[in-house]
Amino acid sequence: MGVVEVRNGSGSNLKNAAIALVVPLPSIIFYLEFLQHHTCSLHPLVLANALFFLNVDLLFWLIGLLQSSHWMIDLYWTAIPVLLVHYYSTHPALRHYNWWRSRAVMLMTWVWAIRLTHNYFRRERWQWGVREDWRFSDMRRQYGRHWWWVSFFAVYVSQQVFLIGVSLPLYVVHSIDKPWNAWDSVGVAVCACGIVVAYYADTQLHNFVSRNYERRELGLPMVPNLEEGLWRYSRHPNYFGEQLWWWGLAIFGWNLGQGWTFVGALVNTMCLGYVTKLVEARMLQPEYRADAYRLYQKTTSIWIPWFRSSPLKHESKKNI
Repeated sequence: MGVVEVRNGSGSNLKNAAIALVVPLPSIIFYLEFLQHHTCSLHPLVLANALFFLNVDLLFWLIGLLQSSHWMIDLYWTAIPVLLVHYYSTHPALRHYNWWRSRAVMLMTWVWAIRLTHNYFRRERWQWGVREDWRFSDMRRQYGRHWWWVSFFAVYVSQQVFLIGVSLPLYVVHSIDKPWNAWDSVGVAVCACGIVVAYYADTQLHNFVSRNYERRELGLPMVPNLEEGLWRYSRHPNYFGEQLWWWGLAIFGWNLGQGWTFVGALVNTMCLGYVTKLVEARMLQPEYRADAYRLYQKTTSIWIPWFRSSPLKHESKKNI
């Protein structure tokens, strides 16, 4: 989790920005044409998956191969749910829904996306396409010459499953008309808490990483761990906030009698559990941090914020 050292020039930055802004246009143009002429009879979920497969899985993959970097899917992880919520709210087959519930979910999705997009660019020092996700880089080394085709499934098809899956409550909200009730308010509260927790956690992490970067530039020793603010009570409070957001959306689906929409949030949680394992293994690699982080693991909750246990307690157990 280091600060990105900006190496791409202004020309490369502008090129990547142009690509990112233009690349969703095929789906947008097709859908606007569809709204005008109703030229497609596919079920809304089938059409959403078809557009995702053609415009994201195939087109993003080809661009990633040409650029030797699959950076763009990270940026569009934040944008695709916004596109989906507007797609579901305007699809001709989904005209019967509660207006207030729709607008509440739509507004929160925009707030969530703006927060996450801001965090993405802040982390990348306001550059487009500086690097791809480190997990993709690790897999690139792992699969070697096979990575060109493995990446299609590992980076893009898998993201389609996750994003369409976790966004299923957005579909349900726009397919069932039921008066607003107390459970909708609970869903709003959980989603809002998730956004706030993730924002503060990511901001605290960004400030910590920036200070460490400055210390390194000055030749000073770096602080091994962030153990202040929310990070004092959870090793991954940003992940906890993100999970609150998706499970809050799932409450809307359950409230409308579609409890099966929990499957998206559940799969995403399981995936994030695996990512947490990878992140923690990565955190233990630098020698200056390893011992301190092992103690941090023993005393601090992994996801759900909770009171820390005493280091002396673990030392006494070790000596028994």
